[in-house]
Amino acid sequence: MEEDQEHCDRPTYDLIILGASGFTGKYVVREALKFFNAPSSPLKTLAIAGRNPSKLAQTLIWASHPNPPPSIPVLTADTSDPSSLRRLAAQTKLILNCVGPFCLYGEPVVAACVDSGCGYLDICGEPEFMERMEVTYHDKAVENGSLVVSACGFDSVPAELGLIFNSRQWLSLAAPNSVEAYLSLESDKRLVWNFGTYESAVLGVASANKLQELRRSRPRRARPVIPGPPPPKGVLIEHQEKIGLWAVKIPSADAVVVRRTLATLTENPCGLLGANESAEQIEKRESFWSSVKPAHFGVKIGSKSLLGIFQFITVG
Repeated sequence: MEEDQEHCDRPTYDLIILGASGFTGKYVVREALKFFNAPSSPLKTLAIAGRNPSKLAQTLIWASHPNPPPSIPVLTADTSDPSSLRRLAAQTKLILNCVGPFCLYGEPVVAACVDSGCGYLDICGEPEFMERMEVTYHDKAVENGSLVVSACGFDSVPAELGLIFNSRQWLSLAAPNSVEAYLSLESDKRLVWNFGTYESAVLGVASANKLQELRRSRPRRARPVIPGPPPPKGVLIEHQEKIGLWAVKIPSADAVVVRRTLATLTENPCGLLGANESAEQIEKRESFWSSVKPAHFGVKIGSKSLLGIFQFITVG
């Protein structure tokens, strides 16, 4: 009887992708299918969820093309219906949330995951939302064993992993104290924008004052010790002749996320403790994080032409 009850309490799915039929969600589904049921993949059970079952079914057909769509469950859930989100969270180990803008639709999903103790990931690039979720739900997430991680998309995986990877290669005495990432949007194909990304960007700028108020209300975080003077502000528009790129600084979530990671690392030089770590896992964690060297970090957007830079400034 106890074994039957234990089996019933186990999550049905390894992962549920919420907002799977959205502009970004469908690409997330396409990537997930590459790992679904692969021999060495831990992803054995998968479901997709959203408001419209017919659109979700179409997403599966699109994402699996030219192969036939796999028999993956399609679940109905809406961010305006907390009970539907609680049902999702009760069925899975992890929810990957693709429903944005997150400042409008993200918190109910975080709340459902934290309440149930399941993990939460999202593709958010909105600093105010990320920091507000940390303030609001951190203690309860720790209590219930829920891991809540934002910025797991283009914001800000390339920035974080790029800095961490490169910093581990530097010799301590020769490590640079400043790193700049350059983002170029040139493509052979027509660039496609979507309203959700635009809306997130506008709302992110609009919430800047709220973010400053939130930070002032919290204890100051530890600042990483970065040798040498801070980098100069430099010119507004720069020309990198060696790589043929014009560039201008952009207010990006990447820099915020990297700074938060470095602050956390300053407070925890050997990384954050995991649950039930083995001696081998502890050794690997301490070895990895102790080799990461902090640096000032900034992001610039680049174009091959000066006209492109003025277009970015105008749109901004």
